Amino acid sequence: MKYKVVKKQESSSKCIVCGLDNKLGLKASFYELENGELVAIFTPLEEHQSYPGRLHGGIIASILDETIGRAIMIKHENLWGVTIDLSLKYRKPIPLDEELKVVGRITKDGSRIFEGTGEIMLSTGEVAVTATGRYFKMPVDKIVNVGNDHMFWEVVINGNEPEEIEI
Repeated sequence: MKYKVVKKQESSSKCIVCGLDNKLGLKASFYELENGELVAIFTPLEEHQSYPGRLHGGIIASILDETIGRAIMIKHENLWGVTIDLSLKYRKPIPLDEELKVVGRITKDGSRIFEGTGEIMLSTGEVAVTATGRYFKMPVDKIVNVGNDHMFWEVVINGNEPEEIEI
């Protein structure tokens, strides 16, 4: 099903997941959808492999953790999730050099803690990995040092942003 993109979330400079200046990072872009879910889009490279031609399980955990943790910003713009626990089920190997979508959502929103789920979708539409997690709510300015010269936190539009995303 296709959903309208409501907003693109911010990226940083050196983050392993979204960092635009991290030469080995995933450079994932995060999009808030009209259905209240968050979608990350990225293409894993050879440098992200474990077994030849397959995405490393730790990288898989990182992108799912970031996507679920960021999903809280849809409802609470200045809050982020700091991981309490994360559980994954690896169902299918994930290939390299293929655009992937990671979907995250909030399933329980408490006063200090939230819970969420997510999955990585292959280009075929199959679910490769699922995750569940619990997170502390933290204001972004308590996590991100915005005064650091080597850090930025901004929305970067590259000119070919999707208006809709199919998941």
